[in-house]
Parts: sequence; structure tokens; C-alpha cells
Amino acid sequence: MPNSPPNPHFQYMEKDGRIPVYIGIPPGPGDAVLVEDGHAMPEAGHAMRFVAPKLGHQPGCLCCTARGPAANAFSALYRDRATGIAPYFQRVVVLASLPGQADVKAALDQDTVTRARFRLG
Repeated sequence: MPNSPPNPHFQYMEKDGRIPVYIGIPPGPGDAVLVEDGHAMPEAGHAMRFVAPKLGHQPGCLCCTARGPAANAFSALYRDRATGIAPYFQRVVVLASLPGQADVKAALDQDTVTRARFRLG
């Protein structure tokens, strides 16, 4: 159907089917928000909280666990979207400290499942 009008659900995903992730911008209507523990939850939209790992080697650290906190939070966001618990969102906005942002970037770069579903916007 070459003359079909564009689907608004795919305006952010025309070239890459993964959901874009934006760090450090204010969330907009319809965004999902990944919020590091200690940051205020947004008033609107679907939000998921995560706890950034502490620096140094500790029990349950990233080198000893299969997936990090941000990767698990991304999976929960995706599951909520797929099952209808969350409204359909076209992008994710991250509210996090520098260590939290590093965990998010590591998940997007190193976690296979996260990388298949999400990309840095």
C-alpha cells in the first residue's frame, strides 16, 4: 500500500524498529520513563524505577549477575507495553544520575535482550 498515510505509532521508528531511549530530557506525554531510585517519579505516563549499582565489587554486582538493574527495568517496561499494563509508548526517557546513566548505557550496549528492543535515541 504505497499511498497509505503514515502510521503515527511508528514516527520514531521508521528506520530502526527498536524503541529510542533519551537521557536527560524532560518526559513528554505518552513517554515511558525509566527513573533511578532517588529521583522524583513523573506525574504522568508509565514509569519504572531502577537502582543503579554501587561502584566496586559487591555481592550481586554486575560482573556476578546475569543482567543489571537497568536491563531488568527495560525488560519490565517492554513487558508492560506488550501486555497492555502500560499504554503504548514510542520512546523511553531516562531520569538518572551519572552512575545510573552509565548503567542504562551499559544495558543498551551490552545486554542482548535490551539491545534488541531499545536503542539510544
